[in-house]
Amino acid sequence: MRTLSSDSQRILRPAHPGFIALSLFMALILNMIPPKQWLFMPDWVLLALCFWSVRETLTMRMGHAFILGILMDVADGAVLGQHALAYVLASYVASGISSRILWLPLLQQMWLMLPLFLVATALQIFIRLMAGETFPGWAQFNAPLVTALLWPPANILLLLPQFQPDERDENRPIN
Repeated sequence: MRTLSSDSQRILRPAHPGFIALSLFMALILNMIPPKQWLFMPDWVLLALCFWSVRETLTMRMGHAFILGILMDVADGAVLGQHALAYVLASYVASGISSRILWLPLLQQMWLMLPLFLVATALQIFIRLMAGETFPGWAQFNAPLVTALLWPPANILLLLPQFQPDERDENRPIN
């Protein structure tokens, strides 16, 4: 019996658009449930959005990122557009590096995604500062670190429905 690993040569099924939408909706719910005062709370929407932008560049569009950003702005009561701009930028960069990042092991992918998560957080903080808020402190940059650390488990979890079965039945045309 083979174990699930990032370097396996397993064939992936195409991602179902319904599963993509469900995972983004669940990430949106996770972002809304816990209090934002927790300094180590990852941006679940940014994580899922970047994952699908890397994996499904033809399915995930920047319009999806913009809509999710506006929903997060409304849910947080934040400056309208701060999440939207950060998510669109992150989605654009993630889809741009997708052909290169997918060749790397998960830990190297994590280190390449960390600057993207840091820039998205810095952009949100910059927009809040331009709107007249005070600097929230350097501890706000703990969340992108946690988000980057969650890249490998999120990758494995979100790819589970796409894995082909290990055992092939020669009597069935499609497994």
